[in-house]
Amino acid sequence: MTRNLLFPAFAFLALVTIVGPSRLGAAESAKVTVQWDKVVRVSKTNASLLVVINPMYRRGSPIHDAIFKSLRDLGADCVAHLGWYPYPKLAVAELEPPKDGKTSWDFSLIDPIMMDFFEATRGHPVMVNFSTIPQWMFKTPNPVPYPPDPDQVSWTYQQGTELRDPTLKELADYYARLAGWYTKGGFTDEYGKWHESGHHFKIDYWGVLNEIEIEHFTSPQDYTARYDAIVAAVRQVAPEMKFVGLMLALPTKYPQYFEYFLNPKNHQPGIPMDVVAYHFYAVPSADQTHSVHHQYTVFDMAEQFLTAVRYIELIRQRLSPGTATMVNELGILLPEDFAQALPGYVYRPVDDSFRNRYGALYAFIFAELTRLGIDVACETQLVGFPSQFPSATMIDWETGKLNATYWVLKLLRENVGPGDKVAEARVDMPSVAFLQPAYIHATGFVKPDGTRKVLLVNKRERAFDVTIPEARGATVQVVDLTTRSNPPASSRLEGETFTLQGMGVAVVTLPK
Repeated sequence: MTRNLLFPAFAFLALVTIVGPSRLGAAESAKVTVQWDKVVRVSKTNASLLVVINPMYRRGSPIHDAIFKSLRDLGADCVAHLGWYPYPKLAVAELEPPKDGKTSWDFSLIDPIMMDFFEATRGHPVMVNFSTIPQWMFKTPNPVPYPPDPDQVSWTYQQGTELRDPTLKELADYYARLAGWYTKGGFTDEYGKWHESGHHFKIDYWGVLNEIEIEHFTSPQDYTARYDAIVAAVRQVAPEMKFVGLMLALPTKYPQYFEYFLNPKNHQPGIPMDVVAYHFYAVPSADQTHSVHHQYTVFDMAEQFLTAVRYIELIRQRLSPGTATMVNELGILLPEDFAQALPGYVYRPVDDSFRNRYGALYAFIFAELTRLGIDVACETQLVGFPSQFPSATMIDWETGKLNATYWVLKLLRENVGPGDKVAEARVDMPSVAFLQPAYIHATGFVKPDGTRKVLLVNKRERAFDVTIPEARGATVQVVDLTTRSNPPASSRLEGETFTLQGMGVAVVTLPK
């Protein structure tokens, strides 16, 4: 009886909350309250990025210098390198099988890119992943060709599911020789010939293959066996190396990979599981317009992904609590990108707001991954262009100009990171329904020197008035729809309220 009497009043209040003052003509607002004495955890999360090797990284590319300058200026730790199959000559060092005493080892196209990569990331830990297995190692009805032109994309190079050598020695030796080339000055090939490189680079993490459930449709069992073989061989060359496994493309759909791979009982004795990695891309449906619907869709998808991360963390903590976690690809892919391999594909330029939306999504996920204790969150990718997922790029492939996705990453790197105390924050918004995520996301950070910062993310393409107690005299750095492809704007607050523009990512540094 009492419940029935209360229901109409509750329903009315819920309706008013859902409709909100903004629907009634009042300005939308948000109040952010940070509980500085309520520490969620000490952050260990690095904001980083993905580098997918492609022709734009080659010397002679019109944006080569801009690419590597931007990478050097960022100063990121744990940058994820990926030598990926669409450009076989830039990703595979032995494109033909050894035969009659001769091999096809050739680093002439790969080395210049790698040398520039190591130079640009000098002094910072990196993760290197030559993920593409030479195609001739797989059983296929016919040999799989590759373009003679290293700049020509090939989406058909990756074929086959069963390796021709069931012992996995051929596979493992290939990766051991790659590791030797870059860390030990060279290697001895299949016929006993020494190949001198002169390289002695420090590689902190070695990625073992990529998006395995899609590439060659590798089962958890087969992947784990291949991982063990590769790790055992590479460790003989570089015993100090740490290894990154799985790199799943679709972690929310395939929990069985985590259950199998993270179980030590499924590995050979002594094989480490240093890091597990997986990816997330928000992919709106093709019938959505960019500016109207994407702002809702991508953040809803992010919430679903974060729910999956919590469950994956439970699996990891149960089976292999000493294993670290990288989300080494994060971003948005537009549905038209998936047509780039089809005849007649034509690139459609995105509106400027898309880059801000991308940056805001990354900042939101980074903040939540920090709360969850994830070790690395890599934004995708430094350079994309038509044939290489153009929606996911931090740099204009024609001009070399950096866009908002890069500036958001730089803003995060320069303000928050490992060692900061993460403080609980609450966002009160009259226009947001009960128990629904607020349109403004907030996280508090306390630096080791006591400096307090508030990271804010506007998930909508409209402005909000944000009030932060104690913010008078604070410095605000922001990337939003007004800064677009320019570095973050900086200002000093005269009061406790300021306007956060659409898709804005802001760091508010409170006065001491």
